[in-house]
Amino acid sequence: MAPVTSIASIVTTLRAAGCVFAEDEAQLLIRAASTPDELARMVDHRVRGLPLEHIVGWVDFCGQRMAVGPGVFVPRRRTEFLVRQAAAIVRPSTEGRRAVVVDLCCGSGAIGAALSELMGGLELHAADIDPAAVQCARRNVEPRGGHVHQGDLYQALPRRLRGQVNVLLANAPYVPTGSIGMMPPEARLHEPMVALDGGADGLAVQRRVASGALEWLAPGGALLIETSTAQASETAAIMVGAGLAATVVSDEALGATVVLGSLHLAPSDVGQQ
Repeated sequence: MAPVTSIASIVTTLRAAGCVFAEDEAQLLIRAASTPDELARMVDHRVRGLPLEHIVGWVDFCGQRMAVGPGVFVPRRRTEFLVRQAAAIVRPSTEGRRAVVVDLCCGSGAIGAALSELMGGLELHAADIDPAAVQCARRNVEPRGGHVHQGDLYQALPRRLRGQVNVLLANAPYVPTGSIGMMPPEARLHEPMVALDGGADGLAVQRRVASGALEWLAPGGALLIETSTAQASETAAIMVGAGLAATVVSDEALGATVVLGSLHLAPSDVGQQ
């Protein structure tokens, strides 16, 4: 592909490839490229369907620039609602003890990193089974004072955190296996299947997260799981079955749904144990 430097020609090229926000994307690519040849390669990647965030290397999430890379799940705007719900219940520091927050299935680590930016003073841990995600999460979490672990859900966490976690966050995969093929090509072709596929009904990983939560949550702690509107009642039932009191909250504007599972203590107690 020959070097392209005209913004008008880039917009035309992107629009022809089906990019709805071609003007905005063109501006981002131009700012990210250091040479005309690099810009041409970026435009070519976008035309071939690579996620824009993978091409430029970052995503705007909760007002923060979070690193992402090839093969890593790109955090969605709707997931900002999960961060806001966590921020509403966590208390950063009381009597010299920092609230302990764990971000399971962390992907890029953007959820925990964004919560840390909002609240400060947290003991943050993020974990994922995918090595590429862990490598990316370290770029977002460690500069904010957090810790990143590789492994399968709770197996990745330090044993000392058992019974100490004030807020447990999980944007676990919740797309049913049979629905993966209906996802946009950007997701199903360029994001890891382990971050998308939630099993036959989409709830397999959520069940595992909920079943282990009581062992890890501190008294008054809370588990927050992002889910879909259609799955919310089932996610809530999973939490109840695991011994948690479940509440469903939604944001219609973002198309976001979160189920909050608590250990029956008031939200003001979270992070103050």
